[in-house]
Amino acid sequence: MTKTCLVGMAALAIVTGIANAENTVPAPTLDHAKVFKLAEAPGRKFANGGGARDLILGTLKSGEAVRVHESMQPEGAEPNPAHAIDHSEFIIVGEGTLEFSHDGVSEIAGPGDVVYVAQGTTHQVKNIGKGPIKYAIVSIGGDIGANAPK
Repeated sequence: MTKTCLVGMAALAIVTGIANAENTVPAPTLDHAKVFKLAEAPGRKFANGGGARDLILGTLKSGEAVRVHESMQPEGAEPNPAHAIDHSEFIIVGEGTLEFSHDGVSEIAGPGDVVYVAQGTTHQVKNIGKGPIKYAIVSIGGDIGANAPK
């Protein structure tokens, strides 16, 4: 993950909370500044060889639920199937090149680029470059609140 991506994630971490990989132990409402360490985030492995680290899950003082996780997809890996989301997402590319397919369109994103996925959008992210892609996903509102503290 690049320094730019980590700095962005750290800034978001100041106003958010953390949970374990199963989201069964959410942090209290996020009402004070804090740094969350990527190295301490619980990890998950995927069948395609990829993985994720769940950094943050919580509710901001202003009421929005938020979740942040880092994902990695190896070169040549089968991407997750296209899926719709019931929240909004920002995908911050840290390393590699990805193809973002949505609404009958495909767009390319690389390091430092930010992808916005609107609530209800059916989409897919695919590694189209050499080496792995690493990116952070910031999810806000919608069904994120179902797992976040009130």
